[in-house]
Amino acid sequence: FQNEINEVPFFDVHLPYELALKIFQYLGRAELGRCAQVSRTWKALAEDEVLWFRLCQQEGYLSGASISERCGWKQALKDCRARERALRANWKNRVGAVSQLQYELGKILCGVHCCDGVVVAGYTSGEVRLWDTRTWDYTAPVLEPGHGPGDAGPQPHVSFVRINSSLAVAAYEDGTVSVWSLMTGREPIHRYQHNQRVQALALGAPGAAVATASGFQVKVESPDDRGFWQTTGTFEIQKLVSFLHLVPEALGSPVAVAAAEDIVYVLKGEDPGKVLHSVYGQPVTCLDVSAHEAAFGVKGFGWLLNEPNQVLLYNLETSQCLRKLGNSMGDFTCVNLQDSPPSMLVTGNKDRRVRVYDLRRAEPLCSLYGHQLGVSAVQMDDWKVVSGGEEGLVCVWDQRMGTKLWEMHARHPVRYVWFDSHSLITANIPDEKTPRGASIDDDDLTAHRKHRGIIYAYEFSVDQLAVESVLPICRSSYDEVTGYSYNIGLAVPYDNI
Repeated sequence: FQNEINEVPFFDVHLPYELALKIFQYLGRAELGRCAQVSRTWKALAEDEVLWFRLCQQEGYLSGASISERCGWKQALKDCRARERALRANWKNRVGAVSQLQYELGKILCGVHCCDGVVVAGYTSGEVRLWDTRTWDYTAPVLEPGHGPGDAGPQPHVSFVRINSSLAVAAYEDGTVSVWSLMTGREPIHRYQHNQRVQALALGAPGAAVATASGFQVKVESPDDRGFWQTTGTFEIQKLVSFLHLVPEALGSPVAVAAAEDIVYVLKGEDPGKVLHSVYGQPVTCLDVSAHEAAFGVKGFGWLLNEPNQVLLYNLETSQCLRKLGNSMGDFTCVNLQDSPPSMLVTGNKDRRVRVYDLRRAEPLCSLYGHQLGVSAVQMDDWKVVSGGEEGLVCVWDQRMGTKLWEMHARHPVRYVWFDSHSLITANIPDEKTPRGASIDDDDLTAHRKHRGIIYAYEFSVDQLAVESVLPICRSSYDEVTGYSYNIGLAVPYDNI
Protein backbone atom coordinates (compact mmCIF):
# COMPACT_ATOMS: atom_id res chain seq x y z
CA PHE A 1 0.00 0.00 0.00
CA GLN A 2 2.83 2.34 0.79
CA ASN A 3 4.45 1.85 -2.61
CA GLU A 4 1.17 2.76 -4.33
CA ILE A 5 0.88 6.17 -2.65
CA ASN A 6 1.67 8.93 -5.11
CA GLU A 7 -0.02 11.87 -3.39
CA VAL A 8 -0.57 12.47 0.32
CA PRO A 9 -3.56 14.61 1.41
CA PHE A 10 -2.47 17.65 3.41
CA PHE A 11 -5.71 19.39 4.40
CA ASP A 12 -7.00 20.98 1.16
CA VAL A 13 -3.98 20.10 -1.02
CA HIS A 14 -2.25 16.91 -2.14
CA LEU A 15 1.54 16.67 -1.91
CA PRO A 16 3.95 14.18 -3.49
CA TYR A 17 5.09 11.43 -1.15
CA GLU A 18 8.73 12.60 -1.15
CA LEU A 19 7.74 16.16 -0.21
CA ALA A 20 5.41 14.96 2.56
CA LEU A 21 8.24 12.78 3.88
CA LYS A 22 10.50 15.82 4.14
CA ILE A 23 7.85 17.61 6.19
CA PHE A 24 7.50 14.63 8.54
CA GLN A 25 11.26 14.60 9.14
CA TYR A 26 10.82 17.57 11.47
CA LEU A 27 8.56 15.59 13.82
CA GLY A 28 9.54 13.61 16.90
CA ARG A 29 8.36 10.25 18.19
CA ALA A 30 5.21 11.55 19.87
CA GLU A 31 4.17 13.67 16.89
CA LEU A 32 4.66 10.77 14.48
CA GLY A 33 2.50 8.60 16.71
CA ARG A 34 -0.31 11.16 16.63
CA CYS A 35 -0.04 11.57 12.87
CA ALA A 36 -0.31 7.80 12.40
CA GLN A 37 -3.85 7.98 13.82
CA VAL A 38 -5.14 10.46 11.23
CA SER A 39 -5.64 8.17 8.24
CA ARG A 40 -4.26 5.13 6.51
CA THR A 41 -2.16 7.33 4.22
CA TRP A 42 -0.67 9.31 7.10
CA LYS A 43 -0.05 6.08 9.03
CA ALA A 44 1.99 4.65 6.17
CA LEU A 45 3.89 7.93 5.94
CA ALA A 46 4.50 8.24 9.70
CA GLU A 47 5.93 4.70 9.87
CA ASP A 48 8.34 5.15 6.99
CA GLU A 49 11.70 3.46 7.61
CA VAL A 50 13.63 6.63 6.73
CA LEU A 51 11.97 8.62 9.50
CA TRP A 52 12.62 6.06 12.25
CA PHE A 53 16.16 5.37 11.07
CA ARG A 54 16.83 9.10 11.32
CA LEU A 55 15.37 9.20 14.85
CA CYS A 56 17.62 6.28 15.85
CA GLN A 57 20.67 8.16 14.62
CA GLN A 58 19.63 11.40 16.31
CA GLU A 59 19.22 9.70 19.70
CA GLY A 60 22.57 7.92 19.42
CA TYR A 61 21.34 4.37 18.90
CA LEU A 62 22.92 2.01 16.34
CA SER A 63 25.10 4.84 15.06
CA GLY A 64 27.28 2.62 12.87
CA ALA A 65 24.38 0.93 11.05
CA SER A 66 22.95 1.72 7.64
CA ILE A 67 19.27 1.87 6.77
CA SER A 68 19.46 -1.24 4.57
CA GLU A 69 20.84 -3.48 7.33
CA ARG A 70 17.44 -4.19 8.89
CA CYS A 71 13.75 -3.51 8.58
CA GLY A 72 11.52 -2.28 11.35
CA TRP A 73 13.48 0.72 12.61
CA LYS A 74 10.54 1.82 14.73
CA GLN A 75 10.73 -1.41 16.71
CA ALA A 76 14.51 -1.13 16.85
CA LEU A 77 14.23 2.32 18.44
CA LYS A 78 11.67 1.00 20.92
CA ASP A 79 13.96 -1.89 21.90
CA CYS A 80 16.96 0.40 22.35
CA ARG A 81 15.01 2.76 24.59
CA ALA A 82 13.66 -0.13 26.68
CA ARG A 83 17.19 -1.51 27.07
CA GLU A 84 18.45 1.89 28.17
CA ARG A 85 15.68 2.21 30.77
CA ALA A 86 16.47 -1.25 32.11
CA LEU A 87 20.19 -0.42 32.38
CA ARG A 88 19.45 2.81 34.22
CA ALA A 89 17.17 0.96 36.65
CA ASN A 90 19.90 -1.65 37.23
CA TRP A 91 22.44 1.09 37.93
CA LYS A 92 20.15 2.76 40.43
CA ASN A 93 19.22 -0.46 42.24
CA ARG A 94 22.64 -2.10 41.97
CA VAL A 95 21.29 -5.01 39.97
CA GLY A 96 24.01 -6.88 38.14
CA ALA A 97 26.93 -9.24 38.52
CA VAL A 98 30.15 -8.28 40.31
CA SER A 99 33.48 -10.05 39.96
CA GLN A 100 37.02 -9.55 41.13
CA LEU A 101 39.81 -9.56 38.56
CA GLN A 102 42.11 -12.02 40.30
CA TYR A 103 45.88 -12.03 40.55
CA GLU A 104 48.52 -14.50 41.64
CA LEU A 105 49.91 -14.69 45.16
CA GLY A 106 52.65 -12.40 46.39
CA LYS A 107 51.93 -9.58 43.94
CA ILE A 108 50.73 -6.13 44.89
CA LEU A 109 48.65 -3.98 42.54
CA CYS A 110 50.53 -0.90 41.26
CA GLY A 111 48.45 0.58 38.44
CA VAL A 112 45.19 0.04 36.54
CA HIS A 113 43.75 1.54 33.35
CA CYS A 114 40.76 0.67 31.17
CA CYS A 115 39.55 1.33 27.63
CA ASP A 116 36.14 0.12 26.42
CA GLY A 117 36.02 -2.69 28.96
CA VAL A 118 39.59 -3.96 28.41
CA VAL A 119 41.55 -3.64 31.68
CA VAL A 120 45.32 -3.57 32.05
CA ALA A 121 47.00 -3.93 35.46
CA GLY A 122 50.62 -3.81 36.62
CA TYR A 123 52.08 -5.48 39.71
CA THR A 124 55.16 -5.30 41.90
CA SER A 125 56.43 -8.52 40.34
CA GLY A 126 56.83 -6.68 37.03
CA GLU A 127 53.92 -8.49 35.38
CA VAL A 128 51.36 -6.72 33.23
CA ARG A 129 48.00 -8.47 32.80
CA LEU A 130 45.01 -7.92 30.50
CA TRP A 131 41.32 -8.66 31.10
CA ASP A 132 38.52 -8.34 28.56
CA THR A 133 35.40 -7.79 30.67
CA ARG A 134 33.21 -7.59 27.56
CA THR A 135 33.43 -11.35 27.06
CA TRP A 136 33.20 -12.21 30.77
CA ASP A 137 36.40 -14.22 30.34
CA TYR A 138 38.71 -13.46 33.25
CA THR A 139 41.67 -15.64 32.28
CA ALA A 140 44.14 -12.77 32.01
CA PRO A 141 47.11 -13.17 29.62
CA VAL A 142 50.44 -11.86 30.81
CA LEU A 143 52.25 -9.36 28.60
CA GLU A 144 55.96 -10.13 28.44
CA PRO A 145 58.06 -7.27 29.83
CA GLY A 146 60.65 -7.52 27.10
CA HIS A 147 63.69 -7.11 29.36
CA GLY A 148 66.95 -8.32 27.97
CA PRO A 149 68.19 -11.88 28.61
CA GLY A 150 71.10 -10.50 30.61
CA ASP A 151 68.82 -8.82 33.15
CA ALA A 152 69.41 -10.83 36.29
CA GLY A 153 67.50 -10.62 39.53
CA PRO A 154 63.87 -9.76 40.15
CA GLN A 155 61.93 -7.68 37.68
CA PRO A 156 61.39 -4.02 38.61
CA HIS A 157 58.00 -2.84 39.82
CA VAL A 158 55.46 -1.45 37.39
CA SER A 159 54.99 2.30 37.92
CA PHE A 160 52.22 3.16 35.45
CA VAL A 161 50.04 1.38 32.88
CA ARG A 162 47.91 2.83 30.07
CA ILE A 163 45.73 1.29 27.37
CA ASN A 164 43.73 2.46 24.34
CA SER A 165 41.91 0.65 21.55
CA SER A 166 45.12 -0.70 19.97
CA LEU A 167 48.06 -0.35 22.40
CA ALA A 168 49.05 -1.11 25.99
CA VAL A 169 51.95 0.69 27.67
CA ALA A 170 53.76 0.06 30.96
CA ALA A 171 56.48 2.07 32.70
CA TYR A 172 58.77 0.35 35.21
CA GLU A 173 60.68 1.58 38.26
CA ASP A 174 64.03 1.34 36.46
CA GLY A 175 62.92 3.77 33.72
CA THR A 176 62.00 1.15 31.11
CA VAL A 177 58.92 1.77 28.95
CA SER A 178 57.36 -1.12 27.00
CA VAL A 179 54.66 -0.83 24.33
CA TRP A 180 52.48 -3.78 23.24
CA SER A 181 50.07 -4.09 20.37
CA LEU A 182 46.74 -5.66 21.33
CA MET A 183 46.55 -7.25 17.87
CA THR A 184 49.92 -8.95 17.44
CA GLY A 185 50.67 -10.79 20.70
CA ARG A 186 52.38 -10.66 24.05
CA GLU A 187 55.82 -9.48 22.92
CA PRO A 188 56.39 -5.70 23.05
CA ILE A 189 56.59 -3.94 19.71
CA HIS A 190 58.62 -1.04 21.11
CA ARG A 191 60.80 -0.44 24.14
CA TYR A 192 62.92 2.47 25.28
CA GLN A 193 64.79 3.48 28.40
CA HIS A 194 65.01 6.51 30.69
CA ASN A 195 67.95 7.10 33.01
CA GLN A 196 65.67 7.71 36.00
CA ARG A 197 62.29 6.58 37.27
CA VAL A 198 59.31 7.52 35.09
CA GLN A 199 57.18 10.09 36.94
CA ALA A 200 54.27 10.36 34.49
CA LEU A 201 52.98 8.36 31.53
CA ALA A 202 50.44 9.32 28.86
CA LEU A 203 48.96 7.42 25.91
CA GLY A 204 47.01 9.03 23.08
CA ALA A 205 43.30 8.21 23.14
CA PRO A 206 42.69 7.24 19.50
CA GLY A 207 46.26 7.25 18.18
CA ALA A 208 49.59 5.55 18.84
CA ALA A 209 51.59 8.24 20.63
CA VAL A 210 53.29 7.66 24.00
CA ALA A 211 54.62 10.42 26.27
CA THR A 212 56.78 9.87 29.37
CA ALA A 213 58.32 12.23 31.90
CA SER A 214 61.49 11.27 33.77
CA GLY A 215 63.54 13.73 35.76
CA PHE A 216 63.49 17.05 33.92
CA GLN A 217 62.86 15.47 30.51
CA VAL A 218 59.62 14.75 28.62
CA LYS A 219 59.86 12.38 25.66
CA VAL A 220 57.17 11.73 23.04
CA GLU A 221 57.35 8.58 20.88
CA SER A 222 55.12 7.59 17.96
CA PRO A 223 55.33 5.35 14.88
CA ASP A 224 55.89 6.75 11.39
CA ASP A 225 53.95 5.86 8.25
CA ARG A 226 55.82 2.54 7.90
CA GLY A 227 55.21 1.54 11.52
CA PHE A 228 58.73 2.22 12.83
CA TRP A 229 58.74 3.93 16.21
CA GLN A 230 60.74 7.11 16.58
CA THR A 231 61.18 9.98 19.04
CA THR A 232 58.82 12.76 17.94
CA GLY A 233 60.03 15.28 20.50
CA THR A 234 62.28 15.63 23.55
CA PHE A 235 61.64 18.54 25.89
CA GLU A 236 63.75 19.81 28.77
CA ILE A 237 61.79 21.33 31.67
CA GLN A 238 63.22 23.15 34.68
CA LYS A 239 60.92 21.41 37.20
CA LEU A 240 59.77 17.86 37.86
CA VAL A 241 56.63 16.84 35.97
CA SER A 242 53.79 15.56 38.14
CA PHE A 243 50.95 15.28 35.55
CA LEU A 244 51.13 14.48 31.84
CA HIS A 245 48.42 14.08 29.19
CA LEU A 246 48.28 13.80 25.41
CA VAL A 247 45.67 15.91 23.64
CA PRO A 248 43.16 13.57 21.93
CA GLU A 249 42.49 13.97 18.21
CA ALA A 250 45.41 16.40 17.75
CA LEU A 251 46.19 17.12 14.11
CA GLY A 252 49.74 16.55 12.93
CA SER A 253 52.37 15.72 15.53
CA PRO A 254 51.28 14.68 19.05
CA VAL A 255 50.58 17.47 21.53
CA ALA A 256 51.32 16.90 25.23
CA VAL A 257 50.22 18.96 28.23
CA ALA A 258 52.50 18.70 31.26
CA ALA A 259 52.16 20.15 34.75
CA ALA A 260 55.43 20.71 36.61
CA GLU A 261 54.80 22.13 40.09
CA ASP A 262 53.29 25.59 39.41
CA ILE A 263 53.78 25.68 35.59
CA VAL A 264 51.64 24.09 32.86
CA TYR A 265 53.36 23.49 29.50
CA VAL A 266 52.03 22.71 26.03
CA LEU A 267 54.61 20.53 24.23
CA LYS A 268 54.37 20.04 20.47
CA GLY A 269 56.89 18.87 17.90
CA GLU A 270 60.41 20.23 18.16
CA ASP A 271 59.27 23.63 19.43
CA PRO A 272 60.34 24.58 22.95
CA GLY A 273 57.68 24.11 25.56
CA LYS A 274 55.07 26.86 25.55
CA VAL A 275 53.95 27.99 29.00
CA LEU A 276 50.18 27.80 29.27
CA HIS A 277 49.91 28.89 32.92
CA SER A 278 52.41 29.95 35.55
CA VAL A 279 51.79 31.55 38.96
CA TYR A 280 54.61 31.32 41.46
CA GLY A 281 53.64 29.55 44.65
CA GLN A 282 50.42 28.01 43.28
CA PRO A 283 51.23 24.37 42.41
CA VAL A 284 48.99 22.31 40.14
CA THR A 285 47.17 19.54 42.02
CA CYS A 286 45.33 17.73 39.17
CA LEU A 287 45.08 17.88 35.37
CA ASP A 288 42.84 16.66 32.54
CA VAL A 289 42.61 17.60 28.87
CA SER A 290 40.06 17.33 26.07
CA ALA A 291 40.45 17.94 22.35
CA HIS A 292 40.53 21.74 22.70
CA GLU A 293 40.70 22.55 26.42
CA ALA A 294 42.74 21.81 29.53
CA ALA A 295 41.40 21.87 33.10
CA PHE A 296 43.64 21.78 36.14
CA GLY A 297 43.36 22.54 39.84
CA VAL A 298 45.69 25.07 41.46
CA LYS A 299 46.49 25.42 45.14
CA GLY A 300 45.88 28.93 46.48
CA PHE A 301 48.08 30.98 48.79
CA GLY A 302 45.78 30.37 51.74
CA TRP A 303 43.08 32.24 53.58
CA LEU A 304 45.40 35.10 54.59
CA LEU A 305 45.69 36.39 51.01
CA ASN A 306 42.13 35.48 50.05
CA GLU A 307 43.31 33.18 47.25
CA PRO A 308 41.17 30.04 47.37
CA ASN A 309 41.84 26.79 45.52
CA GLN A 310 40.36 26.82 42.03
CA VAL A 311 40.02 24.85 38.81
CA LEU A 312 41.20 26.79 35.76
CA LEU A 313 39.92 26.06 32.26
CA TYR A 314 42.21 27.04 29.35
CA ASN A 315 41.75 26.96 25.59
CA LEU A 316 44.70 25.06 24.10
CA GLU A 317 44.56 26.88 20.76
CA THR A 318 44.41 30.47 22.02
CA SER A 319 46.09 29.87 25.45
CA GLN A 320 43.35 31.98 27.04
CA CYS A 321 41.85 31.29 30.46
CA LEU A 322 38.18 30.63 29.77
CA ARG A 323 36.85 30.11 33.27
CA LYS A 324 37.87 30.00 36.92
CA LEU A 325 35.78 27.49 38.81
CA GLY A 326 35.42 26.78 42.48
CA ASN A 327 36.15 28.59 45.69
CA SER A 328 37.27 25.88 48.08
CA MET A 329 39.56 25.77 51.08
CA GLY A 330 40.60 22.20 50.19
CA ASP A 331 42.88 21.15 47.36
CA PHE A 332 41.30 19.78 44.17
CA THR A 333 42.64 16.23 43.95
CA CYS A 334 41.04 15.01 40.70
CA VAL A 335 39.27 16.51 37.69
CA ASN A 336 37.53 14.81 34.75
CA LEU A 337 36.94 16.89 31.63
CA GLN A 338 37.50 14.41 28.79
CA ASP A 339 34.81 11.89 29.82
CA SER A 340 32.22 14.45 30.95
CA PRO A 341 29.24 15.59 28.85
CA PRO A 342 29.69 18.74 26.72
CA SER A 343 30.10 21.94 28.77
CA MET A 344 30.32 19.88 31.98
CA LEU A 345 33.12 19.16 34.43
CA VAL A 346 33.38 17.07 37.61
CA THR A 347 35.99 17.50 40.33
CA GLY A 348 37.01 15.86 43.59
CA ASN A 349 38.45 17.72 46.55
CA LYS A 350 40.30 17.11 49.79
CA ASP A 351 37.34 18.65 51.61
CA ARG A 352 35.54 15.33 50.84
CA ARG A 353 33.16 16.83 48.28
CA VAL A 354 32.41 15.99 44.66
CA ARG A 355 31.43 19.06 42.63
CA VAL A 356 29.75 19.14 39.21
CA TYR A 357 30.26 22.33 37.21
CA ASP A 358 28.59 23.81 34.16
CA LEU A 359 31.41 25.51 32.26
CA ARG A 360 29.10 28.40 31.37
CA ARG A 361 28.84 29.46 35.00
CA ALA A 362 31.24 29.63 37.95
CA GLU A 363 29.05 28.12 40.67
CA PRO A 364 28.74 24.30 40.91
CA LEU A 365 25.51 22.67 39.82
CA CYS A 366 25.68 20.29 42.78
CA SER A 367 28.04 19.48 45.64
CA LEU A 368 28.01 15.88 46.90
CA TYR A 369 29.40 14.94 50.31
CA GLY A 370 30.06 11.30 51.09
CA HIS A 371 33.76 10.56 51.58
CA GLN A 372 35.66 10.67 54.85
CA LEU A 373 39.27 11.22 53.69
CA GLY A 374 38.97 13.12 50.42
CA VAL A 375 38.04 12.22 46.84
CA SER A 376 40.62 10.40 44.70
CA ALA A 377 38.78 9.53 41.43
CA VAL A 378 35.65 10.82 39.66
CA GLN A 379 33.71 10.31 36.43
CA MET A 380 30.24 11.38 35.29
CA ASP A 381 27.80 11.11 32.41
CA ASP A 382 24.51 12.86 31.70
CA TRP A 383 22.74 11.59 34.83
CA LYS A 384 25.12 9.88 37.29
CA VAL A 385 28.44 10.45 39.02
CA VAL A 386 30.82 7.74 40.27
CA SER A 387 33.42 8.80 42.84
CA GLY A 388 36.15 7.03 44.78
CA GLY A 389 37.71 8.11 48.05
CA GLU A 390 40.98 7.76 49.91
CA GLU A 391 39.23 5.63 52.52
CA GLY A 392 38.34 3.00 49.88
CA LEU A 393 34.69 3.96 49.34
CA VAL A 394 33.08 3.95 45.87
CA CYS A 395 29.87 6.01 45.65
CA VAL A 396 27.34 6.18 42.81
CA TRP A 397 25.29 9.39 42.76
CA ASP A 398 22.22 10.59 40.92
CA GLN A 399 23.59 13.87 39.58
CA ARG A 400 20.22 15.56 38.97
CA MET A 401 18.76 14.67 42.37
CA GLY A 402 22.03 15.06 44.26
CA THR A 403 21.46 11.82 46.17
CA LYS A 404 23.60 8.74 46.74
CA LEU A 405 22.28 5.60 45.06
CA TRP A 406 24.64 3.04 46.61
CA GLU A 407 28.18 2.56 47.80
CA MET A 408 30.85 -0.13 48.09
CA HIS A 409 33.82 -0.24 50.43
CA ALA A 410 37.24 -1.91 50.24
CA ARG A 411 40.41 -1.54 52.25
CA HIS A 412 42.69 0.55 49.99
CA PRO A 413 42.24 3.98 48.35
CA VAL A 414 40.29 4.08 45.09
CA ARG A 415 42.83 5.17 42.49
CA TYR A 416 40.86 4.47 39.32
CA VAL A 417 37.20 4.55 38.23
CA TRP A 418 35.83 3.88 34.75
CA PHE A 419 32.32 3.13 33.51
CA ASP A 420 30.19 3.04 30.39
CA SER A 421 26.47 2.41 29.92
CA HIS A 422 26.51 -1.17 31.24
CA SER A 423 29.75 -1.80 33.19
CA LEU A 424 31.87 -0.31 35.96
CA ILE A 425 35.56 -0.88 36.76
CA THR A 426 37.05 0.24 40.08
CA ALA A 427 40.57 -0.30 41.42
CA ASN A 428 41.67 -0.12 45.05
CA ILE A 429 45.44 0.31 44.86
CA PRO A 430 47.58 0.19 48.04
CA ASP A 431 49.93 3.06 48.85
CA GLU A 432 52.40 0.67 50.46
CA LYS A 433 54.01 -1.50 47.77
CA THR A 434 56.25 -3.54 50.12
CA PRO A 435 54.18 -4.35 53.21
CA ARG A 436 55.62 -6.53 55.88
CA GLY A 437 54.99 -10.21 55.16
CA ALA A 438 53.98 -9.77 51.49
CA SER A 439 57.18 -11.23 50.09
CA ILE A 440 57.01 -14.28 47.86
CA ASP A 441 59.32 -16.07 50.32
CA ASP A 442 56.86 -15.84 53.21
CA ASP A 443 55.32 -19.01 54.54
CA ASP A 444 51.69 -17.90 54.86
CA LEU A 445 50.66 -15.79 51.86
CA THR A 446 46.96 -15.98 52.65
CA ALA A 447 47.32 -13.87 55.79
CA HIS A 448 48.45 -10.90 53.70
CA ARG A 449 45.84 -10.92 50.96
CA LYS A 450 44.47 -7.70 52.45
CA HIS A 451 47.63 -5.82 51.43
CA ARG A 452 47.47 -6.50 47.70
CA GLY A 453 44.71 -4.32 46.31
CA ILE A 454 41.70 -5.36 44.27
CA ILE A 455 39.93 -4.67 40.97
CA TYR A 456 36.13 -4.91 40.82
CA ALA A 457 34.17 -5.42 37.59
CA TYR A 458 30.41 -4.74 37.60
CA GLU A 459 28.12 -5.79 34.76
CA PHE A 460 24.69 -4.15 34.99
CA SER A 461 23.18 -5.79 31.91
CA VAL A 462 22.75 -8.97 33.98
CA ASP A 463 19.47 -9.25 35.93
CA GLN A 464 21.02 -10.31 39.19
CA LEU A 465 21.37 -8.54 42.52
CA ALA A 466 24.97 -7.44 42.81
CA VAL A 467 24.97 -8.02 46.56
CA GLU A 468 23.98 -11.63 45.89
CA SER A 469 26.46 -12.20 43.09
CA VAL A 470 28.76 -15.15 43.64
CA LEU A 471 32.29 -13.90 44.13
CA PRO A 472 35.15 -15.69 42.35
CA ILE A 473 36.37 -16.87 45.75
CA CYS A 474 33.23 -19.05 45.96
CA ARG A 475 33.55 -20.48 42.45
CA SER A 476 36.07 -23.13 43.41
CA SER A 477 35.59 -26.83 42.70
CA TYR A 478 36.74 -29.98 44.45
CA ASP A 479 39.96 -30.15 42.42
CA GLU A 480 41.24 -26.94 44.00
CA VAL A 481 44.17 -27.54 46.35
CA THR A 482 43.88 -24.41 48.50
CA GLY A 483 41.20 -21.87 49.29
CA TYR A 484 40.87 -18.63 51.18
CA SER A 485 38.24 -17.36 53.57
CA TYR A 486 39.54 -13.86 54.29
CA ASN A 487 36.70 -11.41 54.91
CA ILE A 488 34.11 -13.94 53.73
CA GLY A 489 32.26 -16.75 55.41
CA LEU A 490 32.04 -19.92 53.33
CA ALA A 491 29.29 -22.28 54.46
CA VAL A 492 30.67 -25.17 52.41
CA PRO A 493 34.17 -24.40 51.07
CA TYR A 494 35.27 -25.65 47.65
CA ASP A 495 31.71 -26.05 46.40
CA ASN A 496 30.13 -24.55 43.34
CA ILE A 497 27.71 -22.28 45.15
